[in-house]
Amino acid sequence: MQNKGLITVFAVLFGLVSLYQLSFTYLANKVEDSATEFANTKFSKDQPNERSAAEAAYLDSVANFPIMMGIDYKTAKAKELNKGLDLKGGINVILQISVKDILGGLANNSNDPAFNQALVAADARQAVEQETYLESFYAAFDALPGENSLASPDIFFNKNLEDDINATMTNDQVKTVIDRKIDESITSAFEVIRKRIDKFGVTQPNIQRLGNSARILVELPGAKDVERVSKLLQSTAQLEFWDVYRMEEMIGFLSQADAKVADMDRLLQPETAEKVQDTTATADDDINALLDGEEVDGSDDVAKTNPIFSKMVTQGFQGRPVIGTFALKDTASINEYLRRPQVRALLPVEQRFTKFIWEKPADVELTTGETITTTGLYAIKGNREMISPLAGGVVTDAAQTYDQFSNIAVSMQMNGKGAKIWEEMTKNAAKNGTQIAIVLDDIVYSAPGVTSPGGIAGGRSEITGDFDITEGQDLANVLRAGKLPASADIIQAEVVGPTLGQEAINSGMISFLIALVLVLFWMVGYYGKAGLFADVALVVNIVFIFGILAGLGAVLTLPGIAGIVLTIGISVDANVLIFERIREELDKGKAQKDAIKDGFQNALSSILDANITTGLTGLILLVFGTGPIQGFATTLLIGILTSLFTAIFITRLFVDSYTKNGKPLTFATSFTKNLFKNVNINFLAKRKMAYVVSGILIALSLGSLAMNGLNQGVDFVGGRTYTVRFAQDVDAADVQQDLVEVFGSAEAKTYGGNNQLKVTTKYKVDETGTEIDQEVQSKLYEGVKSHLPTGMTYDQFKDDNDAKVAGIMEYYKVSPSIADDIKKDSFWAVLGSLLVVFLYILLRFRRWQFSLGAVAAVFHDVLLVLGVFSLTQNIMPFSMEIDQSFIAAILTVIGYSLNDTVVVFDRIREYFNDNPSWKFSEVINNALNSTLSRTLNTSLTTLVVLLCIFFIGAESIRGLIFALIVGVVVGTYSSLFIATPVMFDTVKKKAADLLIDKKDEEVEA
Repeated sequence: MQNKGLITVFAVLFGLVSLYQLSFTYLANKVEDSATEFANTKFSKDQPNERSAAEAAYLDSVANFPIMMGIDYKTAKAKELNKGLDLKGGINVILQISVKDILGGLANNSNDPAFNQALVAADARQAVEQETYLESFYAAFDALPGENSLASPDIFFNKNLEDDINATMTNDQVKTVIDRKIDESITSAFEVIRKRIDKFGVTQPNIQRLGNSARILVELPGAKDVERVSKLLQSTAQLEFWDVYRMEEMIGFLSQADAKVADMDRLLQPETAEKVQDTTATADDDINALLDGEEVDGSDDVAKTNPIFSKMVTQGFQGRPVIGTFALKDTASINEYLRRPQVRALLPVEQRFTKFIWEKPADVELTTGETITTTGLYAIKGNREMISPLAGGVVTDAAQTYDQFSNIAVSMQMNGKGAKIWEEMTKNAAKNGTQIAIVLDDIVYSAPGVTSPGGIAGGRSEITGDFDITEGQDLANVLRAGKLPASADIIQAEVVGPTLGQEAINSGMISFLIALVLVLFWMVGYYGKAGLFADVALVVNIVFIFGILAGLGAVLTLPGIAGIVLTIGISVDANVLIFERIREELDKGKAQKDAIKDGFQNALSSILDANITTGLTGLILLVFGTGPIQGFATTLLIGILTSLFTAIFITRLFVDSYTKNGKPLTFATSFTKNLFKNVNINFLAKRKMAYVVSGILIALSLGSLAMNGLNQGVDFVGGRTYTVRFAQDVDAADVQQDLVEVFGSAEAKTYGGNNQLKVTTKYKVDETGTEIDQEVQSKLYEGVKSHLPTGMTYDQFKDDNDAKVAGIMEYYKVSPSIADDIKKDSFWAVLGSLLVVFLYILLRFRRWQFSLGAVAAVFHDVLLVLGVFSLTQNIMPFSMEIDQSFIAAILTVIGYSLNDTVVVFDRIREYFNDNPSWKFSEVINNALNSTLSRTLNTSLTTLVVLLCIFFIGAESIRGLIFALIVGVVVGTYSSLFIATPVMFDTVKKKAADLLIDKKDEEVEA
């Protein structure tokens, strides 16, 4: 090997750089361990919040204190190896910015029939078409009858876009402008969200726009408060200031509305009319008693005669804007009542634009001692356009402060224009003795009165409410960052608790170390001292992988660890190929030096082909995958590159250095010296039997797929999945029955131990919003409450901490819209990988027969893996769901199967060129026999590695690893009995130029 000195220097420097990059992780972990130890001495395990606060305080106090070589904790933390949510815990969401809202804003909320009809049609298309909302809108608008112009003054030719659009533009020209404006709005939304997250207080957040779509990925490692994050991300921060009606101005209307709703409901249920008529006389007395917190007989009748007032907890006070307070659970009913046209018609003409909204909810204790969540009803003075006199765009700064009563508040500063309007509004409020409601995202936070006759000058105002410090800081944060240009819905979310993350780290590292030790011993046991050199190269390879991950700032995930462990098998495969070729050269009687040289040289082609095919599938994964799957692909690709370098160069350096003075080096032990040496199996003679066996297995697989299908996970169908842990073992069937009573439809399966279940439901999967997520989570708690520890509250059930023994450990949500996209991307990923590999083999071997044999083997392997999952989905004691991880496994199986096949094909090509007089069948059988040692050796070491992860690793990737195990077994079989026989049967009796560049020779079949 030439340039040994240069390669040695490069390897040493690369190793040192890798160790340097990993040193930051070591130092950061060292300080954090000290912080944990400090917190443990101060607080017990049943004080998780106090322990977390103590840890944070300790880390903050030592952040700038040098640890080693001038490196402080702050620097080390910024450069440490990033851990994904499945290892560290945290929150991962994909936000969908509403393009429909942006279109509405660009069109100045147009009432044009064609425009609004196109929006409705676009909504319908989104349910069935795989296209962006903008594409659906354009298609719907173009499909409208008649001549409709997007440049109409009633649509996009308005004051908002007058500098970009004129009345003479064609629809295509307008579309170009709208495309740009939509992109600018989404970019603006991205910047707003980024500013909010920057102030959130988590380390190493990841915020990125997904391509050119309207989707934004937000990863917050270590974040625990799901509700807080959801509000922070989804709040549009639409701040408005409205004049409001006083209670006495609206109570008369509310009484009329109460009677009207009762009449309407009675007409809908005539059988109750007589009963209601009998109770009308006592209704007023009962309502007064209810408002005083007393219990009355026949309250069900009161609810029918007075549907609104019977739900009122307390009535508002004269001169104040709150009409009355209601239980939060009843607000949906009240909203429905007040939206009815017959009820709206009762409003006086001067109040016809009144809008009813609610204040920020708060917990109150009733006279009965029960605590409920209530909210107050406000009536704001709207207008025809429902545009507030003053909006949040005038706010230039905001900060969390304290009001005159030392309550937490948020102060705001307005610009000059806003200050003038604010002064005029407050002057009128003071004159009329009214209040101004400060409304954020249609929720009233405060409605202060104004006592200064001249109003409030200077543009300063304050929002008060029942805040804690965190809520005050978040509110100030979103006001400073500005409003989103459109609503943002969480269409995919994943929440992993720190407890589950730590367990994943522990199991992942244990499985990794055991697999590594077994492989190291195997290599020495099989190849003797040469195996020891391969082991050193393998360890160096692992250092390189982790060093590169740390240097690139890549995120290590649980599938990423699986990818690294799989890399052990890839690294071993390269060394096995080299050592087997050296042994062959030695058997030919070559001198050791020449045998080593020729062995490395002859193995290079097979190593490159095998790793390139695996690398191509890794690239497909990287392009089409998301989150942890990209982590798997990243580590796999890095592992392939480092494995090539260490096997080809590092192992060679050790071997050459050891043998440079003629010192003998054994490439086998006494046990393995003659193993597979005289094997002479007629593989082609057994191909028909193999076809029959494979045909039967494929038929069973297709039959099961047709009848049983596959257990598609929420990735592909949408839904919510919760990992729930219990303090004791539970029966999944019993829990599922309880959950069905709550949700109507739910599934509960044992997940890991018998005290842990995976709960899946599609309840309200089409609806988004924080309140929906809270409702589903609350119902989940009600469904499993009887199986939880006595006294466990809802807050304890949903919140996570390091000492948690029961409750929600992990949460995953996928909306149907993104589920369709994931399924589509997965399909194209598998199809794309097959096409790319077919073309590569065609290019590499220049004969379509080789490509056909390889792809036939891949289809065979994929169908059998799918068949196994379909046949065993109901009997395996672990999750057999088909999700993104499963697609990653399928692509890896494709890569592995091709890896085996390409090695065999390389040897066939070599034998043809070296032995042109041999029979076709003789060439192929000899090629298969000569690679049998490598095939079985690589497969066994890979299986050992995978079995370690399967039995010891985390539950969340057990299905993925099982698919890989099945794939390795069938891939080894197919490379011997499917790929090569198919190639043989399509080539036999053809001219030799189908296989080699000697057109005048013929090969006997």
